[in-house]
Amino acid sequence: MSLIRNAFKRLHYPVDIIAQCVRWYLAYSLSLRNLEEIMAERGIVVDHSTLHRWVIRLVPLLDKAFRRHKRPAGRRWRMDETYIKVRGKWKYLYRAVDTGGQTIDFLLTAKRDAAAALRFLRKAIRQHSEPEVVTIDKSGANTAALAGLNAGREDDECIKVRQNKYLNNLVEQDHRNIKRRIKLMTGFKSFRRGQAILAGIEIIHMLRKGQLQHPHGGGLSPAEQFYLLVA
Repeated sequence: MSLIRNAFKRLHYPVDIIAQCVRWYLAYSLSLRNLEEIMAERGIVVDHSTLHRWVIRLVPLLDKAFRRHKRPAGRRWRMDETYIKVRGKWKYLYRAVDTGGQTIDFLLTAKRDAAAALRFLRKAIRQHSEPEVVTIDKSGANTAALAGLNAGREDDECIKVRQNKYLNNLVEQDHRNIKRRIKLMTGFKSFRRGQAILAGIEIIHMLRKGQLQHPHGGGLSPAEQFYLLVA
């Protein structure tokens, strides 16, 4: 598992144990102390702080590996943001899905304003190219960000913007799958750690939705696809 070997200078545990612990933590409603107890029952003594370090180190590399093999998404996007608590304060997780429910991208930001929305859109466009249509709610920040992208363009070159809360139910429902997993975490201790853990949870969610397009991933379960990525 070269991804794990690249993440750590010295390995004190077998790579398959590290991979399994990271996946279990991201995929299931387990705290780090729950996971510590589960591993102890299997004769593996590992501290919850070590488990946390594995997640924070491995997920950024996993995110890069996943994006290289991410299935192309549709060009009609539903964009919205939801609240995430970091160090006791509310931050904002911007997310978008296509009309088939496939995740376009995500970004944790400190503020909910036009600059944050524009940063998210540019990140998503780098991965997927520009959409034809973006559906948003009545958010003035999102409207301003899309207006900024369209500034100076001819009408036929502009991204079409729709404001329809009913149509945005698709992305709002998709938020729930992410928030259900982080409910037991009661917030993140730091912004950087929050970014890493959220990215890992999003990757698991996308694997479950069949968004990995890997030459060796055909017919594999989401769990097997995860281990393929860290191999």
